[in-house]
Amino acid sequence: MALISLRVSDEVAAEFSAFAATQGGKSALLRRLIADALAAPAPRILALPVGRPEKVTVRFRESEMQQLAEVSHQRGMTRTGWIVALVRSRLGSPVQHSSNEHEVLRAIVRELNRIGGNINQIARATNTSVLQGRAVEPDLSVIQEAKQVIERELAQLRNALHGNADYWDGRS
Repeated sequence: MALISLRVSDEVAAEFSAFAATQGGKSALLRRLIADALAAPAPRILALPVGRPEKVTVRFRESEMQQLAEVSHQRGMTRTGWIVALVRSRLGSPVQHSSNEHEVLRAIVRELNRIGGNINQIARATNTSVLQGRAVEPDLSVIQEAKQVIERELAQLRNALHGNADYWDGRS
């Protein structure tokens, strides 16, 4: 059997280990992720650009140029960077995020991982109580609060991706 290894930051390794503990362990999770990746349909075109960049000239009206400047500035990108990200997303390349969006997405992923860990702890405690013959009486206010946290994190995720090359146009 072949061995695949890689290096990641200590933080990523710790987060992965915590998540993998809920998925049957690190090796089991990695095997499943690799199998899923290999079973995924092939992209329409090469996902990563290949070759030397070439210049393309595009003409916009003055009002469109102002809109481009505003949208790209809001996203923390240059006009050219935003246009390239938009075109690449339509060609099947990964969505291009600004550095601010990367930070927001990392924070959201960390929070969602914490929520997942909390849910696993709740499930474990509930199962233990049931096995020991104790009645489980959920605190609905705590469940409602958790639901609100999840909805807030998902709203932040949508906001972070909104306008990113029309990411939320139904392809997601």
